[in-house]
Amino acid sequence: MPYNEALTNAAQAFETYKITTPAQRAQLLRSIAEAIEALGNELLETASRESNLPLTRLTGERGRTCNQLRLFADLVEEGSWVEATIDTALPDRQPLPRPDLRRMLVPLGPVVVFGASNFPLAFSTAGGDTASALAAGCTVVYKEHPGHPQTSQLVHKAIAQAIRANGLPEGVFQHVSGGVEAGQELVKHLATKAVAFTGSYKGGKAIFDLAMQREVPIPVYAEMGSTNPVFILPERIKENTEQLARQAAASVLLGAGQFCTCPGLFFIPESEVTPHFIAALEEELTNATPANMLHDGIAGNYYKGLEKLLQAEGVQALVHQEADVLEGRAALASTSAAHWLQNPALQEEVFGPFTLVVRYSNAAELISAAKALQGQLTCTLWGSDQEHELQQKLTDVLRDKCGRLLYSGVPTGVEVSHAMTHGGPFPATTDSRSTSVGTYAIKRFARPVTFQSAPQALLPAELRDENRSGLWRTINGKLSQASL
Repeated sequence: MPYNEALTNAAQAFETYKITTPAQRAQLLRSIAEAIEALGNELLETASRESNLPLTRLTGERGRTCNQLRLFADLVEEGSWVEATIDTALPDRQPLPRPDLRRMLVPLGPVVVFGASNFPLAFSTAGGDTASALAAGCTVVYKEHPGHPQTSQLVHKAIAQAIRANGLPEGVFQHVSGGVEAGQELVKHLATKAVAFTGSYKGGKAIFDLAMQREVPIPVYAEMGSTNPVFILPERIKENTEQLARQAAASVLLGAGQFCTCPGLFFIPESEVTPHFIAALEEELTNATPANMLHDGIAGNYYKGLEKLLQAEGVQALVHQEADVLEGRAALASTSAAHWLQNPALQEEVFGPFTLVVRYSNAAELISAAKALQGQLTCTLWGSDQEHELQQKLTDVLRDKCGRLLYSGVPTGVEVSHAMTHGGPFPATTDSRSTSVGTYAIKRFARPVTFQSAPQALLPAELRDENRSGLWRTINGKLSQASL
């Protein structure tokens, strides 16, 4: 479908869709989940064929996709996400009366969603961006990822079926294909009111720059990658050195390193156990069975990025295997904190099963490294109970560097929940105030409007005096479910 036609249809459909009730939007989201599940094994087998991902992984990803659609349906029905706020009139206030003011979030308009390469289901056609935009009341024009077009078409048919079954305009969701030029046209189109993107820094930054050059700039929510550093403190690494190394290796190797939360940096202390940790990590990565990457383009970029990093001064290759056309073979390198601090290029993401071990000499050097970090999706802190003071100092620094701060476990694996933040300061994302995972993702596609001295009949249901649904609202500064 031509891009102008798709966005014109989306703009027309928005006039109808934006005034649908929460119950109608919730029903649509649940219908989409049911239609995707009805595709059965055909969807999983198609996605596996196109992405090289195993069926077990894709089965879980399908479950996540449908569960997040249903989670947004529940959110829309509950309703408090719109932040309904009422300040009643104070006609006798001196020196001036206060008018009746009622505020809530309303949908932005047509949203362009770019599919992600590494999640053909959960971050693509009916993924979190689409689900949250539809939940907010926005129409969606989705640009398929060229790495899994047949998978995308199957999901598109399921969405279209759900839209028809719910009696909604076809333009509520539209599917287009194409390359870089197509993406540029979608971003520049006057009907586009916001963009969601998951991918490389180069791609996300290009979309952001293009959106800022428009006569009417629009928000771009681009997730652009992260090295997701893990900080291991001196006492913690002594407690179970080999187990920590195995845990680190498993996270690096998960999905052939093709997760945006893959830990690409490990800060470890110079101590008597450091050689044991590195040796155990080397063994795990060396003996790992290579897995095919999503496609040969990603594999090629992985080995190019790896070679560039290994040529940097002060970097020593510890596990370096021969490049392959498709297989992602694990790699490991080491450097000192002094060299890492002197070379910002060592912070660049190498998308694949690779990590860089950075050795620090003392706490002051570790804190300096934390302060020098670019924006990240995640930071992880492994410390012991007796290292509370150092953990607190690092916490105070790292909370400004990431969207999610972990104190145990590994960053791979992002829970879809109300409290999740999957975002972070630039260059991890273009807007650190947002998340692309979890229910708060809906707020990317809404804006506040205040209705002043409005007649009851013209107000949205959420702001009327009578609160039939028991919605939580802020009335004169206090949360309440009461009617006025």
